[in-house]
Amino acid sequence: MFDLTETEIENILKQYKERKERDKVKYEKIKDDEDFKIKNREKAKMWYEKNKDKRKEKYLNNKDFLNARNHYYYYKKTDNMDKFKQKYPEKYDILNMYGYFNE
Repeated sequence: MFDLTETEIENILKQYKERKERDKVKYEKIKDDEDFKIKNREKAKMWYEKNKDKRKEKYLNNKDFLNARNHYYYYKKTDNMDKFKQKYPEKYDILNMYGYFNE
C-alpha cells in the first residue's frame, strides 16, 4: 500500500504518542467538570439506545460460549476441572474451539 521509510514510521509513531499525551492531559483537566459529565452521560445513553439491538444480538450469538465459560470458571475456582471435562464435554469442546485453553 504505502512504502514508508524508517524515519517516516518513527515520526508517525512519535506524533501519535504526543497526541495521546495531549488528549490525556486535556481529559484530566475537564473530567471533573459537571458540564462535561452531563454531556458525556448523554452521549453514552444515546450510543446505548442506538446500539442496544447489536449488543443483544451479540450475546444471543455467543450464548453457548458464555454459558460454557461461566461453567468453566466455576469448576476452575473449585479445582474440579476433571469433573467439568466429564460432565460437560460439549462445553469443553466449545471452549477449545474458541482457543480458550492453551494446553
